[in-house]
Amino acid sequence: MYDWANSVYNLVITTTFFPVYYTEMTRAEPFLGEVTFLGRTFVNTALYSYALAFSYLLVAITLPILSSIADYRGSKKKFMQLFCFTGALACSMLYFFKPETFSLGVICMMIAAFCFYASLVFYNSYLPEIAAPADRDRISARGFSFGYMGSVLMQLIGFALVVFHEHIPFLNNEGDAVRVTFLLVGVWWFGFAQIAFNRLPADKPANTNGKNRLSVFTGGFRELKKVGNHILHMPVMKRFLAAFFFYNMGVQTVMLAATNFGSKMLNLPSTELILTVVAIQLVAIGGAWSMSRLSMKFGNFYILTGAVICWIGICIAGYHITTPTHFYLLACAVGLLMGGIQSLSRSTYSKQMPETHDTASFFSFYDITEKIAIVIGLSLFGYIEEFTGSMRNSVLALMAFFAMGLIFLFFAMKRIPKKI
Repeated sequence: MYDWANSVYNLVITTTFFPVYYTEMTRAEPFLGEVTFLGRTFVNTALYSYALAFSYLLVAITLPILSSIADYRGSKKKFMQLFCFTGALACSMLYFFKPETFSLGVICMMIAAFCFYASLVFYNSYLPEIAAPADRDRISARGFSFGYMGSVLMQLIGFALVVFHEHIPFLNNEGDAVRVTFLLVGVWWFGFAQIAFNRLPADKPANTNGKNRLSVFTGGFRELKKVGNHILHMPVMKRFLAAFFFYNMGVQTVMLAATNFGSKMLNLPSTELILTVVAIQLVAIGGAWSMSRLSMKFGNFYILTGAVICWIGICIAGYHITTPTHFYLLACAVGLLMGGIQSLSRSTYSKQMPETHDTASFFSFYDITEKIAIVIGLSLFGYIEEFTGSMRNSVLALMAFFAMGLIFLFFAMKRIPKKI
């Protein structure tokens, strides 16, 4: 249910309504494709990539300490609730995002992105606690499927507000309808998350000895060191993390930049982009379920390898697309792969974890790997666009990330003691 609650932010805000609204607003007057933020002028879509990358960098910097403290003190749920509430509030504040409040809107976007991903490390760490190893692929896939279903429902609500805004008294134009959708996403995220918070198990501190109790920061770093030592002596896990770092760099960048690409390079109408992303989420439900079933027969690493090869093909096709039809077909392929590769990556990592109470600390390595990958991917995507003048070159460059991920997956498979 937390997937149901928070995925509306990730897929309604970062993938559809917000990037479309942002691109449309910043290529009209007074911006005309260039925006000023913190005293510097940027290409509008490049600033979007940089701002998200900075948010993910903050996640990568702070989560090692926060997650270790959460394990040490037994406060995973409290941290998860804090980031949920703050992120939902920042998301709702996007209701006030207009040209005259541009900087405020960008800052709220960055806070919401930071809190969304910060809450996920604590959420993901519950998977080993609530599911046996044999059930983790299925439970992980179910979570992603619930997330996509909730997102589709919220997207349809937002789409209805945009299409029928003339018949709704308090909406004067499409912009008002989109900003109300931002507000509803924040309310949805916070409201449905309460179901998860009421049912998730109580935290158990890793250190229950009251003698010589360390400060939270000292205890946090001790937990980090302990987990780091575990991973260094786990050959499959450390190679899988390297593979995940590279291929996820490409996956996340494609997901975050796809709508901007369709809007800017192909001039697709906002309504068509929104409907396309709704279709992507529906396809992603089937993708997550299908990969979960295939992994049971062939093993996680073989299915992940096949998925990464398909992503390389998507990058090549993305460079060459010239028509809306091409974009829609490619979007369906992205949807089929994105749900499955994220779900299977999460469960594959959890299967390799040892029996431990330090689940948040272990998943912090996973999430930090993901966030640093996004920082590098988005930064390079924005830089290549600014340097070459075309987003197509940025899409083509993502092939290198997937290729590196493929190499590390191969090395990881060679060290697997049994089929995972």
